[in-house]
Amino acid sequence: MKFITILGARPQFIKAAPVSREIRKKHTELIVHTGQHYDKNMSDIFFEELNIPKPDYSLEIGSSSHGKQTGLMLEKIEEILLTEKPDYVLVYGDTNSTLAGALAAAKLHIPVVHIEAGLRSFNKHMPEEVNRIMTDHVSKYLFCPTETAVKNLKNENVTELIINVGDVMYDAVEYNRQLAENKSGILESNKLVSKTYHLITVHRAENTDDPKRLTSILKAFEQIVEEKVWPMHPRTRNKIKEYGLNLDSIPKLTVIDPVGYLDMLKLEANATKILTDSGGVQKEAYFLRVPCVTMRDQTEWVETLEYEANILVGANTEQIIEATVKNVKPIYKDHFGRADASKKIVEEIL
Repeated sequence: MKFITILGARPQFIKAAPVSREIRKKHTELIVHTGQHYDKNMSDIFFEELNIPKPDYSLEIGSSSHGKQTGLMLEKIEEILLTEKPDYVLVYGDTNSTLAGALAAAKLHIPVVHIEAGLRSFNKHMPEEVNRIMTDHVSKYLFCPTETAVKNLKNENVTELIINVGDVMYDAVEYNRQLAENKSGILESNKLVSKTYHLITVHRAENTDDPKRLTSILKAFEQIVEEKVWPMHPRTRNKIKEYGLNLDSIPKLTVIDPVGYLDMLKLEANATKILTDSGGVQKEAYFLRVPCVTMRDQTEWVETLEYEANILVGANTEQIIEATVKNVKPIYKDHFGRADASKKIVEEIL
């Protein structure tokens, strides 16, 4: 069997690694990197750390408007599919790369495999929500990470093959967590002590493209007195500069460049709390049993909200502060499978 995997953003590299290992035991896989994330620390390093073979095709699309970026990807992916004639096309998550890969394959009648299918925030103002809905409705195989995702698809009358296999990101975390603890020197290089700091990530367009929301988030950080470390996404850095916002008033804040996957896992595992607007980081916090505060109005990962393992606060200054200082005692359940999703996916396809 011949598979083509479409990747373009950091979370997709992480999700693809365990699935690629399973595919390549007996089958052929070609990787197409759209270039949606083009910073070295946001893309190349993940191939190196996760032992994913270098891409067979690098499209180098780069950053652009949603329509232009998706259109360029669609055109170039179609050319590759016509040349390579794969049996299956695999797409992950909810990025523009996901949608472009799925549309290109579906129009050529190549079965689309959507990994992490069925997620819904029910907010179509988010580009990710539009991407995931459209991808689900053109896919042949829909591999869901949770029972909630399965129910969402059935509620939309999706009739293709729908299976809850668990979460491939859980596979990746379990495979790499000890490796990260042993190999990463990120704490030492930034003079951080385990369980004495909060970890921050902010990159979603709903926060970074809205100066009011971003200002409100930064005001909350000003009143959080604990040590804070923030691997800052290029989008966020540029927007802070564009809006004329100032980080100097935030106490005990260490801003660092984007980090690789192993460094990020170690930062997450050793944090006292994680403040994020990332879907993937919410889940990694859950897998690593670290309390999370999510600066979004909705989350696709509703299972993480049980027992205050994750607290949803939007961009409200007071709510961010309240959730961050709150002493929570989460209970973590087996919502995301048993770290064998990748094996199940390949078995089901075959």
